[in-house]
Amino acid sequence: MNITYIIGVVLSTVFIFLGMLGFPAISVDKLKNFWDGPSVMIVVGCTFAIVAASIPASTLKSIPKHFKIVMNTKLFNPMAFIDQLTELANKARKDGLLSLEASAAEASDPFMKSAIMLLVDGSDADRVRTVLETDIENMTARHEAGAALYEKASAVAPAFGMVGTLCGLVNMCKGLNMSDGSSSLGDDMGTALITTFYGCILAHMIFGPLASHLRAQDEKEVICKQIIVEGICGIQAGENPKFLRERLLTFVSQKERGGDGGKKGKKEK
Repeated sequence: MNITYIIGVVLSTVFIFLGMLGFPAISVDKLKNFWDGPSVMIVVGCTFAIVAASIPASTLKSIPKHFKIVMNTKLFNPMAFIDQLTELANKARKDGLLSLEASAAEASDPFMKSAIMLLVDGSDADRVRTVLETDIENMTARHEAGAALYEKASAVAPAFGMVGTLCGLVNMCKGLNMSDGSSSLGDDMGTALITTFYGCILAHMIFGPLASHLRAQDEKEVICKQIIVEGICGIQAGENPKFLRERLLTFVSQKERGGDGGKKGKKEK
């Protein structure tokens, strides 16, 4: 669970509501001043419509998956891959590279599975590295498209907030020339101001944090895949499992390695 994201969204929502209620002189009746149907249509409706028009349908379909990725901070665990690669190195050294075919079938990560199969198939070192690194580059490009969706929305929402402001001001100015238009001035001015309010909330409380977290998760996944690339190439080169593990540990911080410096807690039998 992504606690920092949840805490940030909840706290910002609380602070916004306290401000809307007029803290410290709180008045619940003030909340109705911040609801405006035309403003919602202009900002929320137009933001989602323009984002949908700007982003491929395949990316839009991935929105539920994006939220799942943002909320799961333990989705990518570098140490788990380092442990797995160390075991593969030991197995390959004792029984040969062909013995890893069974491990490929058991691998839950598709990238790890394809990397092991490249070894089993006898691909040369340059081809193995090229194929895997190309896979990482393409993956990053796909992830960037997902983050760009929320970045686009973050840019569009304030823009339509300004559009709503202009609509409210136009109606207000038109009302000044009408003998019976004075009663609508308050509503028109409210629309002009609240649309900007809605645009800022959407951009900075919803879309901006989502884009940032998606990019952070992409960086974690790239590190895990780079560990796999180096580990697989090291196994192919016949590198000592102990030295290979020490080299792979350089991809993670001392804190992530644990108190034992990344060594396994139990002794090998």
